[in-house]
Amino acid sequence: MKSFLTDLFSNQAYNPQNFFLIAGPCVVESEDVVMEIAETVSTICKKLEIPYIFKASYRKANRTSANSFTGVGDGVGLELIQKVGKTFALPTTSDVHAHDECAMAAQYVDVLQIPAFLCRQTDLLLAAAATGKIVNVKKGQFLSGPSMKFAVEKIQHAGNHNIMLTERGNTFGYQDLVVDYRNIPWMQAHGTPVIMDCTHSLQQPNQTSGVTGGNPQMIGTVASAAIATGANGLFIETHPNPAIAKSDGANMLKLSALEPLLYRLVTLRYAVAKLDT
Repeated sequence: MKSFLTDLFSNQAYNPQNFFLIAGPCVVESEDVVMEIAETVSTICKKLEIPYIFKASYRKANRTSANSFTGVGDGVGLELIQKVGKTFALPTTSDVHAHDECAMAAQYVDVLQIPAFLCRQTDLLLAAAATGKIVNVKKGQFLSGPSMKFAVEKIQHAGNHNIMLTERGNTFGYQDLVVDYRNIPWMQAHGTPVIMDCTHSLQQPNQTSGVTGGNPQMIGTVASAAIATGANGLFIETHPNPAIAKSDGANMLKLSALEPLLYRLVTLRYAVAKLDT
């Protein structure tokens, strides 16, 4: 594990053979929702010895419809994410969408996440790098794994080498995505840990209804393939009741389904590690 991740997880007891997990709701909806999810996922991860980063967006800036929920307010959202981190002794992450958000968000979270649509925005990457925080860049749906070297180089040029990359599928036609698992080793070749986004890679964007669709029944398949391919981490958005989630409910995993899935994935990870020895 990269030294910056070892430091990030220094207060968690975990099996070093395990993948790490980034999980939480798509967006901060309320204090009750983020606290319930963080407590549940944290308990599961302690049991399975998985290092865990809590994720929630304090604001969603790329909704399909202008009428979609975007957040509870930047300050309130960030304070609730920070409260989760302090309450459950967890590192936290959230999206940033513009260069002038980075310094603000860095006061509350441990990892700054660059959305896939914005992975080529130089000013945003440099501003995120300048905070000294870990920067997780999601690969654009329009890019290959090898081409992500330019995002990595921009952040490194700013003096920050604490970089992660996330695979989230590629655009397939107008309303679907497909995962090319070659991107996992290709992006690891840039010297960064690579995460598989198991929920956004199953989105069905650009629906005429204005609400993004999804295939959450395939989350286990995508996650299993990523573990078999050697992904360092998994990203899974989860909610107690995805049907009423205020963002991306169509591709989120129901919270009650997370533990059995993670148990299977940990078992698979151990089997893969044994084959590699």
